[in-house]
Amino acid sequence: MARIHAHRKGKSHSTRPMQINTPWVSMSKEEIINLIVSMAKDGLKPSEIGLRLRDEYGIPLVKRIIGKSITEVLEEHGIKALPEDLSNMLEKAIRLQKHLSVHRSDSNNVRSLELIEAKIHRLAKYYKREGKIPQEWRYKAVIASLE
Repeated sequence: MARIHAHRKGKSHSTRPMQINTPWVSMSKEEIINLIVSMAKDGLKPSEIGLRLRDEYGIPLVKRIIGKSITEVLEEHGIKALPEDLSNMLEKAIRLQKHLSVHRSDSNNVRSLELIEAKIHRLAKYYKREGKIPQEWRYKAVIASLE
């Protein structure tokens, strides 16, 4: 898979081990779901929840044990937020805007901010079409810096 705004190739994903069963996991499905919900209420993103489950609790893949992904579990329990890749892009744009407010002549980062904003608009268009974010959601640089 190629990168969008770079002239190099990238690796789309890593390969996972073939083992389907996980005999070392001693927690039940309900305990894992309660753990996921409590971590989300503490403010962790789905990827951070997955890393913590893997590193601290020895749960390699939640979907193989529960049958649902972490985001599906969170949506079932009414915990809904922006998709993680979109929120990461928004945070990146805010960091660049803060940098550019101090260093106004940094023309390279002005260009990279334009590219990031193009990615944000592209992602927002996709998520609106899929129904993940409201149709009236808009990205504005001033609003993003205030959030």
